[in-house]
Amino acid sequence: MKIKALVAVRSGSQRVQNKNVRPFAESSLLEIKLRQLLSIRSLDGVVVNSNDDKMLEAAARMGCETVKRDEYFASNSVSMSEVYKNMAENFDGDIVVYANVTNPLLRSLTIENAINTYMMRSEDYDSLNSAHLIKEFMFRDGKPINYDLGRQPRSQDLPDIYALNFALNIIERDRMIECKNVVGKSPLIWGIDEIEATDIDNPIDFEFAEYVYRTHREYQ
Repeated sequence: MKIKALVAVRSGSQRVQNKNVRPFAESSLLEIKLRQLLSIRSLDGVVVNSNDDKMLEAAARMGCETVKRDEYFASNSVSMSEVYKNMAENFDGDIVVYANVTNPLLRSLTIENAINTYMMRSEDYDSLNSAHLIKEFMFRDGKPINYDLGRQPRSQDLPDIYALNFALNIIERDRMIECKNVVGKSPLIWGIDEIEATDIDNPIDFEFAEYVYRTHREYQ
């Protein structure tokens, strides 16, 4: 059984231009994530799926497998369900460890522990998906959805609600095709802290993540 990482990158980032390859801590988000994954001993390889030839060439130079993605599956109009299914169909491996380059603060130890846990508990859960705890007073349509206004709790006493952050996802290739997702039908929610969960979605996220990466060695 082959366990491989899958890294999906594309050209055309809108909110942070060229965020995957622009300078980040004397490197780039893409190179940092690939170096990290190549160092994980329990992985049998790293596959980079992209529509961008330059990103694929950089990945190949580092020793990664590459898959050229059709432009349709890299467009802003295609659904992620279609993208997930297509990537899994073009993945040469049995277990997919799907990791986003936009989560540069995810620690290697977290990845190793997640893989070990998934392999030991795969009969109980069909995917493992990273998430972070949200302890916020949440509203929808003008009404609170996780507490009673008449009996307001302390924030630490709010119910445990987890938000998927997609920093790390583990699932069988065939299940990913069937579900058209990296989340299975009976997922194990893998809690990580808010720092590791940092996802670069705008310029402020980029600056924050770069600062933490530079100044806190445990996130390198």
